[in-house]
Amino acid sequence: MGWVYLFIAALFEVGWPFGLKMASNSSYKLWWILFAIIAMTLSGVFLYLAQKQIPIGTSYAIWTGIGAACTFAIGVLVFHDALNLMRMLGVVLIIGGVILLKLAH
Repeated sequence: MGWVYLFIAALFEVGWPFGLKMASNSSYKLWWILFAIIAMTLSGVFLYLAQKQIPIGTSYAIWTGIGAACTFAIGVLVFHDALNLMRMLGVVLIIGGVILLKLAH
C-alpha cells in the first residue's frame, strides 16, 4: 500500500505548483492559493503514509521526481513553457532515476 500512497502523494505534489501558477494568472487568486495549500497538505499526508513502508530517501526522491516531471509536462502542455532537447533530456533523466530507485527497492 506504501507505493499507492506514494503515487497519490506525487499527484498531489503537482497540485500546489499548478494552483500557484493559476493564482498568478487568474482573478480567482484566493481560490487557487487555497487549492495549492490543500494539495500541498494532502501530498504531505500521503508521503507520511508512504514512508511508513518505503525508506525515506527512496520515497522522497520518487515523490519529487514524479512531481517535477509531471509539473514540467503541465507547464509545456497547459502553459506553453519552452520545450527543447536539453529540457526533455533533463526530464528523461529524472524519470530514469525514479525508475532505478523503484527497481532497486
